[in-house]
Amino acid sequence: MTTNEFLMRSLMFVPAHNNKLMDSALKRDADVLLLDIEDSVQPEENKQVARDNIKQYLTTGKLANRTVFPRVNDRESGHLLQDVYQLTLPGIAGFMYPKAKKGEDIYFFGKLLETIEYEKKIPRHTFKIVALIETPSAVMNIQEICSACPERLVGVAFGCEDFMTELGGKHDEAYQSIFTARAMIAMGAKANNVIPIDTVHIKVHDLEDLERNLIIGRNLGFQGMLVLNPKELPLVHQYYSPTEEEIEWAKEMLELSEEAVKHGKGVAMKDNKFIGPPMVKMAKDILKQDELILKKTHKLI
Repeated sequence: MTTNEFLMRSLMFVPAHNNKLMDSALKRDADVLLLDIEDSVQPEENKQVARDNIKQYLTTGKLANRTVFPRVNDRESGHLLQDVYQLTLPGIAGFMYPKAKKGEDIYFFGKLLETIEYEKKIPRHTFKIVALIETPSAVMNIQEICSACPERLVGVAFGCEDFMTELGGKHDEAYQSIFTARAMIAMGAKANNVIPIDTVHIKVHDLEDLERNLIIGRNLGFQGMLVLNPKELPLVHQYYSPTEEEIEWAKEMLELSEEAVKHGKGVAMKDNKFIGPPMVKMAKDILKQDELILKKTHKLI
């Protein structure tokens, strides 16, 4: 799979040791299930329970037709090798790697996956990576992180709570305190053909505030959002899906551009405006996203 073959409007965290929450998540339509083995799985003995649960759900077909990225533990935790070795299995698309601080972390994780793929006779680059950006150093190193493992890294997601804790900053009502970090992550991702994924919305019951955040994230170029509560999914999908008007506009842009090429014209025109390469690329991106949404819908029916 290439980066733009993943639909990542919503990535929902699910504590993998909790069967009740796992079963509930399967009734929702999140684009990606982040089956957590890290922060939400405590005490430590529950981490093996989480791994076993994921394996059992895969074996019984409960995760069929779902895009699954377990969130593993970081390289200093002592749990990473078991997380990855046990879960490099059919039905797993890749892994969310937490606490990525620099490109070296993602390069290391990519090589670990490569070693396990080789040992298990799995095709190289089968398992992809979503990196979680949770520290000021990670934000400052975003370009390095996004380019460290281009064959595997498909997304970078912002974890604002750990970021703000390490920064020593405070949340404000207008979210200005995380605006720069969000913008840097979105730009770093897009500069490297990686999907930028916005931070979780902590006020899970305040849907008006969620909508304000979605508008900010969408305007900054994010393509999806980390989700804590299923009630957030409808709004998240609404804002990260192209509208009917956008789809019609995209189709018209491509038709006019193709018509111009057919007749030997350098540039197409609409409403006395040039249709240049950026508009054509935007149109293609809109139609690709719509295609991925339709494919997912058909898979889940």
